[in-house]
Amino acid sequence: MMAGMTESPHPLYDRHADTLNRALTAITERGYWSAYPESPSPRVYGETAAADGRAAFEAYLNADFPLDQPGDGETVATEASPFGLELNVRYPHAAADQLVGAATVALPAWRDAGPQARVGVCLEILDRLHKHIFELANAVQFTSGQAFVMAFQAGGAHALDRALEAIAYAYAEMTRHPGTAGWEKAAGKGDPLRMTKTFHVVPRGVALVIGCNTFPTWNSYPGLFASLVTGNPVIVKPHPRAVLPLAITVRYAREVLAEAGFDPNLVLLAPEAPGEKLASTLALHPAVKIVDFTGSTEYGDWLEANARQAAVYTEKAGLNTVVIDSTDDFAGMCRNLGFTLTLYSGQMCTTSQNLLIPRGGIETDQGHKSFEEVAAGIATAVGKLTADPARGVELTGAIVNDAVLERLDEVTKVGEPVLESRTVEHPSFPGAIVRTPTVVKLDATDTATYSREWFGPISFAIATNSTAHSLEILRTTVGEKGALTAGVYSTDEAVLDAAEAAAIEAGVHLSCNLTGGVFVNQSAAFSDFHGSGANPAANAALTDGAYVANRFRIVQSRRPA
Repeated sequence: MMAGMTESPHPLYDRHADTLNRALTAITERGYWSAYPESPSPRVYGETAAADGRAAFEAYLNADFPLDQPGDGETVATEASPFGLELNVRYPHAAADQLVGAATVALPAWRDAGPQARVGVCLEILDRLHKHIFELANAVQFTSGQAFVMAFQAGGAHALDRALEAIAYAYAEMTRHPGTAGWEKAAGKGDPLRMTKTFHVVPRGVALVIGCNTFPTWNSYPGLFASLVTGNPVIVKPHPRAVLPLAITVRYAREVLAEAGFDPNLVLLAPEAPGEKLASTLALHPAVKIVDFTGSTEYGDWLEANARQAAVYTEKAGLNTVVIDSTDDFAGMCRNLGFTLTLYSGQMCTTSQNLLIPRGGIETDQGHKSFEEVAAGIATAVGKLTADPARGVELTGAIVNDAVLERLDEVTKVGEPVLESRTVEHPSFPGAIVRTPTVVKLDATDTATYSREWFGPISFAIATNSTAHSLEILRTTVGEKGALTAGVYSTDEAVLDAAEAAAIEAGVHLSCNLTGGVFVNQSAAFSDFHGSGANPAANAALTDGAYVANRFRIVQSRRPA
């Protein structure tokens, strides 16, 4: 009997048991596995899937979003598409107390259903979302500025994989202990002491997920499903500019919950009116016991300092760094880094910002390359990827918000540009805001510039005294400001070992000598951890045991046998 079980598993557990078991194997093996195909090909999803999904997305536009949940009768519409498409989706509004009250009422039956029933329902929600993956991908594309294929992969298939990974870890933690145990202890000449003990999985309480603008599903799904499957009702507070992907998620989650016989208020949408600060109100509510947040360091730090009644999981900003020492594939290195800097216009929390290169240059398979030649090689690779607008925009996507444009303007006042950012007309969306990446030369002494995050299509080629100096900069900047990714290029095993030692000390995940189809800013569910919780960029990792185990407690009862 599983921990906390009070009744037979829900039929949905049996329906999805094979998927769960494969996921449980995957998190222990850490090899490649994916439950949801990442190719939007008609051969995979059917001839009409793409058109059906686009039609479903378009049906939401300029209309009231179909969501039957407690509210105050008002609606809010706050989204503006980076592609210039008019969205004007109106979402039902609710006050914090209404949301928390409804979630609190829904908790007991969900808690008492037990881990297997909750897992079954959560996997059915993922299955339902997968059936609507094109609808979801369009919503991600037109709210985040991602190109469609990236929105389909990162916002659809990979987000579902990360959710499944969180569910698998949570199930493993919830069922680590038996549901019941017999206890017997010898007591001298008399009868032994005998007790029957029952162990209940008890959720912490109402959970809050605060979504981000750039990856509304990928960054929200792990926390959402880790909290839900461990028994906690979840209030989903989307970023005001990226509500639709999470509204669709909440819609289908509520649909599945109701069909399975549970209160749909276990998952609630909390769209906020301009200036309302609903996230902060909810985060400080005494009944909110879990907060998941992705976004700015400033707000993440505020949550950690002020939401004292809750377990707070944050993924914030950092200084992602690459140390370039030497390479046996100069062209491959430049192509790989060029793709990394171009993808989604660098608007990923994992994109490299600081490229550390010895000012005396590096040794390569093409002979010695000066600092200027290395910087130019990377810039040329970016230029090639963005030269043709029709092809380039499928990599860059669009600029997510005005703050990125402001940083692009600000960076023209520092350093020396190796590659300047250009404005590009999108062939399909005339209103899209597209900018190509810029690469700027700095010196290692320009600490004030490169030791802050410049989120967006901005990177720095930084001249250092030596590779040892580069590693010291990595160690200190990441230690102080955090990072989600680090990279190193070297043909010297001693340098690779030193880089790994620096990465371990700084608590950042390291990629070595990437020259092919694997990129430093991409991570694979079931194999790569995203964030480590070991530096200031994040206080948790997606996904590990620590990410899920603190979302519930074991409460026992014991009786004489």
